[in-house]
Amino acid sequence: MSGRGGHIVVALALGTGLSGCAQATAPADAEQPTLTYLGSAAKVLDDDLINIFVSLDGAHLKGIAAREAAGRYADCAVAGHSLQRGYGFARHIRTNVTEDSGVWRADAVYTISRTLPRGIRTIDARAQVATCAAEGIPTV
Repeated sequence: MSGRGGHIVVALALGTGLSGCAQATAPADAEQPTLTYLGSAAKVLDDDLINIFVSLDGAHLKGIAAREAAGRYADCAVAGHSLQRGYGFARHIRTNVTEDSGVWRADAVYTISRTLPRGIRTIDARAQVATCAAEGIPTV
């Protein structure tokens, strides 16, 4: 495996007030408030290893719900990035989630591959991108 050098690929800049931000809206009868996706970035760690960083405004979220929302956003970002790089699959390795003043950030690591990897937490990038689009979650 080559590619060690910490190449950084920015999908959307992290921060607020950017044109790349997306907002997911809940149906009128839903009880969940709106989430604002603040951006994502990808750092290529090796040819088949990628670190995804995402942030979202979810001041109303707490605990498990916030961690799940941040994790779903990271899964969507890695799926989009995988397809851009010509890979069809990803496998989740780990995710760390933090919160500061209502902004939740996930730092997640995945392997990416052209064929379905072994493991429990695998992602079919095309299917994941379609699911993310249906749920209003940005992929890159």
